[in-house]
Amino acid sequence: MNVACLLFEDEVGPHGHSDGDVVAHAACDALLSAAGLGDLGSNYGTTDPEWSDAPGAAFLRETAVRVRAAGFEIANVAVQLIGERPRISSRRTEAELVMSEAVSAPVNLSATTKDGLGLTGRGEGIAAVATALLV
Repeated sequence: MNVACLLFEDEVGPHGHSDGDVVAHAACDALLSAAGLGDLGSNYGTTDPEWSDAPGAAFLRETAVRVRAAGFEIANVAVQLIGERPRISSRRTEAELVMSEAVSAPVNLSATTKDGLGLTGRGEGIAAVATALLV
């Protein structure tokens, strides 16, 4: 899978079957759901060796293919990262470019913290929510 990746060198991300990219995975879930195609787990499963350690951008690219094959065009995707780290402001444009290239449509990224509240606020995890507009 030859796709661009955006790494935050001094960060430790979530562990998972793939690369644990919560932003890309939330975007995929939004796209799949909007197209009526299920979710990330039902499409890619953790038992499929093809997706083991796969980068989030690879999931985005394949999800876009599946959404278009179902008869939809992607108008845009909006994703919000929720957590104390990584701080994305200095790399927001770069992240949006990587994701937009993967889905061949605009992807916008925002981020928020929870000011010490809950697991994301205490730095024990990160989350992301996304919406997708399909035509």
